[in-house]
Amino acid sequence: MHIHLIGVCGTGMGALAGLLRDAGHDVSGSDRAFYPPMGPALEAWGVRTLPGWDPANLDSAPDLVVVGNVCRKDNPEAVAAIERGLRCASFPGTLNELFLQDRPGYVVAGTHGKTTTTAILAQLLHANGADPGFLIGGVPRGFDRAARLGRAGAPFVIEGDEYDSAYFEKSPKFWQYNPRVVILTSVEHDHVDIYPDLASYRAAFEGLIARIPEDGLLVAYAGDPEVRALAKQARCPVRFYALGSDDCGDVAPMYAAALASVEAGAQAFDLFGGGSFLSRVYSPLSGAHNARNVLAAVIAAVEGAGLPLGPVLETVPQLAGVKRRQELLGVAGGVYVYEDFAHHPTAVRETLRGLRSLHPRGRLIAAFEPRSATASRRMHQDEYPAAFMPADVSVIAPVGRPEIPADQRLDVEAIVAQLRQAGRVAEATPDTASVATRVAAHAEPGDVVVLMSNGDFGGVYDDVLVALTPVSR
Repeated sequence: MHIHLIGVCGTGMGALAGLLRDAGHDVSGSDRAFYPPMGPALEAWGVRTLPGWDPANLDSAPDLVVVGNVCRKDNPEAVAAIERGLRCASFPGTLNELFLQDRPGYVVAGTHGKTTTTAILAQLLHANGADPGFLIGGVPRGFDRAARLGRAGAPFVIEGDEYDSAYFEKSPKFWQYNPRVVILTSVEHDHVDIYPDLASYRAAFEGLIARIPEDGLLVAYAGDPEVRALAKQARCPVRFYALGSDDCGDVAPMYAAALASVEAGAQAFDLFGGGSFLSRVYSPLSGAHNARNVLAAVIAAVEGAGLPLGPVLETVPQLAGVKRRQELLGVAGGVYVYEDFAHHPTAVRETLRGLRSLHPRGRLIAAFEPRSATASRRMHQDEYPAAFMPADVSVIAPVGRPEIPADQRLDVEAIVAQLRQAGRVAEATPDTASVATRVAAHAEPGDVVVLMSNGDFGGVYDDVLVALTPVSR
């Protein structure tokens, strides 16, 4: 079957294109540009790449046109597909139709930690012989690509995105993923361009939980009050998890982890099940949030897929994580430079705490670009100062969406002022181009820099490494 994808260079759409090729389909795709890494990857997989958005890309009359949610209703290529009577479908609809009809969906959902937890679960299942399929909304460091077919009938692990499916299909993507085992990490109001309030956002997760069958499994984080409330609606068994230090309200988690020290770059924690000590675990992924992510994935692998606990825990030290999640870009001038996708205040706080635990010595310097639809607005204005408190120095770039009205736009200067009042060093930069210079002005050997954005941060990553590198004389 000839399948054409409009918006093929998106992380999810590109991974889907690779899956379709692996399944033997003739695949083409269009987009505005084909930058690395996705552009070269698509060509390597045998996907024909066509410049978009051009109705001429459809002259071959494909059997199916997959319309990515990057497309708006006036996208000329998508409009032409409908006008010509070509069969059109959304990304999740295609995934459901071609890959999930006879396979249980292992869906990782929540506001935070989805990508990392999805990659962890896929690695645990793969390393222990389950031969899963998977599709991850990021680039996992433990595999050579973000998606694979796996064995027929085996679990299919999917990052459960609550964003809408397509302009003509206004429903959350994860409703179409045949959820049998679901991990729910957290629920905090996000994607304000789709969900105007918490009630509408919550409803997306209610719909997901309602789709889990009675013989399925919900693995739920007990430290989140929204998750606790949602889990009560499940008709399937629920396994709550948390760290021993988390406030779990009226819930007693069946599985808990007690953080120990960081040893040789590994986060140690003691695993308890039903109140009994099970094992000391060593995870290469730093921070309390990643300990929770590992714990959730272990439960899904053991209780969901039926894998033995011992071998699953033996796999944990080999976990590789995901690119752009606490990814070490390099060490320049004795300064460790990391990149992270964090943009929501909770994610910013947990990322900084995680790096602080990994590097207890030296100063922590956070550079941040508020770029997402949520981060660019004032809805979390009051939470950001506290989120940056684990950092010794904060360098904050301008809002990445200047088209947002000033009275709705995040006030970066106010955040900087509050951090200074709290005794932290903080500054706002006039643009992203000046971030590298400002970071280098603060950094000294032994310090740690983390660059946080859900976009490209104006391409500052190499600039920061260069600015920190001593000039040879």
